[in-house]
Amino acid sequence: MHILVTNDDGVTAPGLLALAQGMRRLGKVSVLAPDHDWSGGGHVKTLNRPLRVRRVKLADGSPAFTSDGAPSDCVALALMGLLNEKVDLVVSGVNTSANLGHDVTYSGTVTAVMEGIIWGVPGVAVSLDGRGTSSWELDYGTAVEVACQVVQTVIDKGLPNRTFLNVNVPHLPLSELQGVQLTRQGLRVYRDRLDKRQDPRGNDYYWIGGDRPTGVPKEGTDVGALAQGYASVTPLQLDLTAYHALSMLADWEWHMPLELAEMEEPGSNGRVPLPPLEVEYIAA
Repeated sequence: MHILVTNDDGVTAPGLLALAQGMRRLGKVSVLAPDHDWSGGGHVKTLNRPLRVRRVKLADGSPAFTSDGAPSDCVALALMGLLNEKVDLVVSGVNTSANLGHDVTYSGTVTAVMEGIIWGVPGVAVSLDGRGTSSWELDYGTAVEVACQVVQTVIDKGLPNRTFLNVNVPHLPLSELQGVQLTRQGLRVYRDRLDKRQDPRGNDYYWIGGDRPTGVPKEGTDVGALAQGYASVTPLQLDLTAYHALSMLADWEWHMPLELAEMEEPGSNGRVPLPPLEVEYIAA
């Protein structure tokens, strides 16, 4: 089993080292992580500049690669041929704050694993509910133990095609962890504020800030599991199709826009109206 370990906090982050050490129990580990913090960077594909990769050593002396690209770039580099050996699994983290609900669209930790799915490689994203504690003060032990158990289960049983797992772990000693719950995405509540300021030359600039997000701790969700002291495991996929809406939308009358509904007939100066656009809904 060849495991690619990455993160969005940067190659020097203690959570990356802890995760890499844990994954070495389960197979061969290669590390390729960003050279700086990409938290909140989302799913990125860098196309407008070259990507640089350097060999470095982690704090325990083990070798690693680092890139000036985003976490998703790092995964793409590894899977497209930077590593000589085929990667079987992508594991990302340990992030220093939870990635719940809609956080997954912002999170570099989660979108790194999404990139693996695009290339047909399953993955697990691991986040610790550190609640603003410094990354160097966090205890990653419980998160790594949960990650090892989840990844070992994935190795043993496999995952459905195009599916990955988003794992969130409360910042508790292992002895106080209530267990692991299989969950769905919960509702994250954001309290963002726009802070407008001026630079010394009188030009406006803006910070997006505000209070830390909370969530609705509904039972069965990732938010609810963490609130009760459980680690949450949420299966996710990249298919964002709103299947529940397809049958309703199929009953609508779909017409081409008026300005596109006429076109010149080849070899003629006249215009021929086009029929209404036909939409066929094929149930899954």
